[in-house]
Amino acid sequence: MRIRGTRLTAFQVIAAGFILLILAGTLLLMIPAASRADGSAPFRDCAFTAVSAVCVTGLVVVDTARAWTPLGQAIILLLIQTGGMGIVTTAASFAFLSGKKLGLAQRGILQESISAPQLGGIVQLTRFIIAATAAIELAGALLLMIPFIPRFGVWKGIWLAVFHAVSAFCNAGFDLMGSEKAYSSLTADAFSVPVNLTVMLLITVGGIGFLVWDDIRRNKLSWKKYRLQTKVVLVTSGLLVLIPALIFFLTEMPELPPEKRILPSLFQSVTLRTAGFNTVDLNAFSDSGKGVMILGMLVGGSPGSTAGGMKTTTLAVLLLSARAVIRRRPDAASHGRRIEDGTVLHASALLMLYLLLFLFCGMAISRIESLPLSDCLFETASAIGTVGLSMGITPGLGTASRVLLMFLMFFGRVGGLTLLYAAQPAQKPGTGRLPAEKMIVG
Repeated sequence: MRIRGTRLTAFQVIAAGFILLILAGTLLLMIPAASRADGSAPFRDCAFTAVSAVCVTGLVVVDTARAWTPLGQAIILLLIQTGGMGIVTTAASFAFLSGKKLGLAQRGILQESISAPQLGGIVQLTRFIIAATAAIELAGALLLMIPFIPRFGVWKGIWLAVFHAVSAFCNAGFDLMGSEKAYSSLTADAFSVPVNLTVMLLITVGGIGFLVWDDIRRNKLSWKKYRLQTKVVLVTSGLLVLIPALIFFLTEMPELPPEKRILPSLFQSVTLRTAGFNTVDLNAFSDSGKGVMILGMLVGGSPGSTAGGMKTTTLAVLLLSARAVIRRRPDAASHGRRIEDGTVLHASALLMLYLLLFLFCGMAISRIESLPLSDCLFETASAIGTVGLSMGITPGLGTASRVLLMFLMFFGRVGGLTLLYAAQPAQKPGTGRLPAEKMIVG
């Protein structure tokens, strides 16, 4: 891609692709036939919905089932699918279908898009991602048809199954259950084992990352052969599900007997991995429970996945670095491998960016809207982590607050460093180093 004769960097292509898709989605949602209201839906509602769908977040200002016609819902689903797989990956799939070959520059962009460790084999990896995505979403839809068809009828049950399977796999959190109760998400299915297990499985598979799939496909169940990233992702993701689930089980939903708290506790923990569905009323959670959710949402999913956010590997690298400092070791390490200093620097920069934006935007919205800071921080954590869980304040926010949430969703999905690199011209990394001088910290 070139603009005025200047070749765009891979980061600029990725960012520009998301922006163009958001603009296209906004225009499509403004078609009168896409809205249930008389005439076209308001521009600001269409723009917010398009950003939320492309950035696979799930925050909404209007109920998806009640505000949009089947055409509008199909447009949202298309935006979710494209945003979840990634703009470049989706474009590559069309190139494969048309028989075109990708050049070296296109392969480099594709490598950055899916966070692949090397350029070699990138086409085969992309083909695997596309085929696996289609197979997993189809399997999820078939499983959801079992409870949905008897409940909603054949055609509506099939549509709901397909929509929720894609939304769950892409960690988007959009739902069509508002026909029963507005903004209800999956609360009517809080104790439905088929719905809960299927959605949780789709969320987990979509959120652990394409590279993890590929590693498991190649090495089956041989843990020793897995790449370091695969091991770190699986361990970190497992702990980020089990620990919050245990906290929710012990401290939340006291009105339910213990055996009834297991499924909702596990579901609410899994959905923090940027999915955005909920099966219980989040406003009924204690302040400490909401605090656990905020921390979980900020982490996000894993690199090269359908999820956004700061990423599980970022948290893992920071914890491993802290462990190395505490043990007075020169390097952060895990599973017998040393983590490069540059990786630790990137993780530290990402943490600062996400925390500063999360706090600043939360305080700004609280000031603008005169709302409790805790509720506003919950929304900003949900937005920048591309989760979609809400305290219910988003539909009532003004234009300025919505713009802040839209920016956070875009930042969380495209990636903080990707946006920063996209804003800079292509540069060759410097080889010179300044003289070192010791500085005391802590």
